Amino acid sequence: MEQVKNNDDTQKQVLKASYISIAGNGIISIAKLVVGFISGSFAVISDGIDSASDVAISIVMVATAKIMGRKPNSKYVYGYAKAESIATKILSMVIFFAGAQMFISAVERLFSEEARPLPGIIAIYVTIASIVCKLLLARYQTSVGRKVNSSMLIANGINMRNDVIISLSVLVGLFFTYVLHMPIFDAITALLVSCFIIRSAFKIFMDSNVELMDGVKDTSVYQKIFDAIGKVEGIKNPHRVRSRSIGGKYMITLDAEADGDMTLWQAHTLANEVEQSIRNSIPEVYDIVVHIEPFGTNPENVFGMDDKEKAEDNSSPQ
Repeated sequence: MEQVKNNDDTQKQVLKASYISIAGNGIISIAKLVVGFISGSFAVISDGIDSASDVAISIVMVATAKIMGRKPNSKYVYGYAKAESIATKILSMVIFFAGAQMFISAVERLFSEEARPLPGIIAIYVTIASIVCKLLLARYQTSVGRKVNSSMLIANGINMRNDVIISLSVLVGLFFTYVLHMPIFDAITALLVSCFIIRSAFKIFMDSNVELMDGVKDTSVYQKIFDAIGKVEGIKNPHRVRSRSIGGKYMITLDAEADGDMTLWQAHTLANEVEQSIRNSIPEVYDIVVHIEPFGTNPENVFGMDDKEKAEDNSSPQ
């Protein structure tokens, strides 16, 4: 019941943050596109297209949050939490597509022989307003994402933080355009903005691979697991310790040795103590499976971590 309650709370937080993102980015995008066309600034139009992609991203987030809220069933016994990782990968592709389109358009405009009009001063005003609004949205998305441990919200927050940098570069480009009276700076700024967006999309795409491939981003979680197991008396030689991410939480499986002459009830109690000790050390736990074996019977590790492998992994260069 507690797990279901936590999932419901997470879904509500993600939905709320997504709706706020849709409203905020929608207003910003419309303002940039309208002002960009009126003022004749291609950089501002490009920035507006980037904000429009944020609206699409937030819509995907809303749909994903609803999917994540579904209860486990016979087909998806672990639930639907990994829909977040799939959505994050889709978001990276949307961001990449927007950046690639901007890059192509900027290159075409840069080498075009058409006369380039000087953008209107209103382009500077809307860019400054956009920077302030985007900064507030980015902080909010990242804050909620960290609170509920949502990789999707954190990725969206990073994307919006990048938007702040993008808008700052647009502002700098507009400033030099006016100071030097060289409209070509507007196209150059748009080109740089598109490269930054493509780079951001690639990073988000690669980060989303970790959960989809049953990995963990922070391998120090294994040290916390071994330390937690070490606090339980009667448990020795934890091995085949495996952890993977599901919806930003850890699914942990491990084997450990204990006295082979103890009763089934005693072994069950020890396993519960191990589980509770790990939960006390790592709050972001999806589920834990503990397998108790008699002393000296552990097989060779085919996969997973033991104390020795954990030490070697931590000592190796990153």
